[in-house]
Amino acid sequence: MRALSVLAASFLLAGETEEYQEVRDRLHGLNPTYPDLFTVSAELAAAQHQYALAVGLASQAVAVDSTSWWAYGVLGTNQMRTQEMEEARINLERAFAGDPYNPWYKNTLDLLDTFPFYQRIETEHFEIFIHEREVDLLGPYAAKVAEEAYAGIRTRYGAEPPTPIRLEIYPSHADFSVRTLGMTGLGALGVSFGSTLVLDSPSARRPGEFNWASTLWHEVAHAFHLSMTNHKVPRWFTEGLAVHEQRTARSHWGHRPSPGWLQAYQAGRLFPVSRLNEGFIRPEYPEQVVFSYLQGSLVLQLIEDRFGLSAVLGMMEGYRAGKTDSEVFTETLGQSPEAFDETFDQYVLEQWGPRMEAVVLPTDSHQEMAPFHAAGQSLEVLRQRVSENPGNFLFRLAFGKALLEEELLDEAESELREALRLFPEYGGPDSPYLYLAQIHRTHGDLERAAAALRQLGGLNEALASVHAQEAELRLELGQTEEATQALERVVEIAPFQMTPHGTLAGLYQEIGDREGAVLERRALLALEPTDRVDAHYQLALALSEAGELSEARSQVLRALELAPTYGPALELLLALRERIR
Repeated sequence: MRALSVLAASFLLAGETEEYQEVRDRLHGLNPTYPDLFTVSAELAAAQHQYALAVGLASQAVAVDSTSWWAYGVLGTNQMRTQEMEEARINLERAFAGDPYNPWYKNTLDLLDTFPFYQRIETEHFEIFIHEREVDLLGPYAAKVAEEAYAGIRTRYGAEPPTPIRLEIYPSHADFSVRTLGMTGLGALGVSFGSTLVLDSPSARRPGEFNWASTLWHEVAHAFHLSMTNHKVPRWFTEGLAVHEQRTARSHWGHRPSPGWLQAYQAGRLFPVSRLNEGFIRPEYPEQVVFSYLQGSLVLQLIEDRFGLSAVLGMMEGYRAGKTDSEVFTETLGQSPEAFDETFDQYVLEQWGPRMEAVVLPTDSHQEMAPFHAAGQSLEVLRQRVSENPGNFLFRLAFGKALLEEELLDEAESELREALRLFPEYGGPDSPYLYLAQIHRTHGDLERAAAALRQLGGLNEALASVHAQEAELRLELGQTEEATQALERVVEIAPFQMTPHGTLAGLYQEIGDREGAVLERRALLALEPTDRVDAHYQLALALSEAGELSEARSQVLRALELAPTYGPALELLLALRERIR
């Protein structure tokens, strides 16, 4: 009967209604109270992003058998994805009462018990849930990025998903994973269930490990894709398009070709476009999922560049109508997916062919897919490697780094520049740009050092330390605008560090960005500084300069509650009274 249930589900999800009803009736003839027909169908529907359908099917399952704890669990899990939070808890408690050893139900109920510690921020299109200890700091940034993403993508697509979009941001990656799967261990950073988005807080990872604002934009894009296709979009398409939207929004966001990706592509270890979905659902090695994100984004970039955004929108219309990849490609692009494989191959070779040649490793390196590392290699061995492989980026980079470590700066700079010539788009944490910046700084050429760091920061969305170094140099050079831009990226990536907020607040006040100064002064206060009196006073001052007099008065009074004789606060209070009259 389980096999017949799977068969029925496959017909239902394929839109073959008569066939589904025929198998359903056959099952009911065998056992009219068998719930798993609907439960199996609900789980398979959820696997295809059809969460509302999954709720409906699971509801039928519990109607047929009120003791099917599995059905209650599937119902509650999917109700959480469709924002039916109260009903979800009721059904998960029923499931757990009947199956008290089920870790999925137990984990999810434990997570729901933490929800009273979250606060809600309402914006025009979002309900944002953030933990109470992070809401004052992260809330304003989350609201700003979410609404900017919504407006930007709406303008591009000319469509809107159902609102309000529920956005949950978790300070614990384990909680994020449980919210998504019911178990810990999920490797993702964010997940979209349509108009319900869940996301790691930047505090859930090591500082600079990922760019949470970029990830948020990615998930908002999914909300549009799922809505516009009635949740029928294939995974390769929505993931590729979401990464493409990241890069469209900010040139430094999103995935980029790495040596490993180029090696895999050249070695034929990536699926062709016609089979790209397999790279997400049946990867053959751990890196293939991440590589498939990049590949999908390049496919969508190629389509938009050559056929226009209208083609991308037309493909989504095709998926909404239930058409296959083959039908969508043929009708929208005028070629089959297999023919597009050749189009994409040609595109990749045009864009990245020379880079592929530069990252190929000799067969004696025994590192077929990994970058070459110089650890333990003498300068003589590295020099010989470069002599034998002068066009190899990895050897040039390794040799340049080793020379720098030996303080042979001139020769190191020459090697690193050659590595850069071979692969100028490489934005890894060991990029030639980073080492060239060190050399320029040692030589006292702060302008070139800062320029190198800015180049690197533009190639990688998560290098907070690189932007911080650039900001430091820009401040030494007296370049206020450039320092401000660098610090904005630091705060974007790692918002829980106090020093960047303080410096940025001062720079905003210097250049007259009153809104920015208020935002950063609020952030500093949210980080619970030692000197709270000054933090309240500085926020009051920024609010006063921004014309928000009532709130400025509130903040200065808070400063005076802590230090009643604090002179600057008393003076500001008197000035505010005069202005408020």
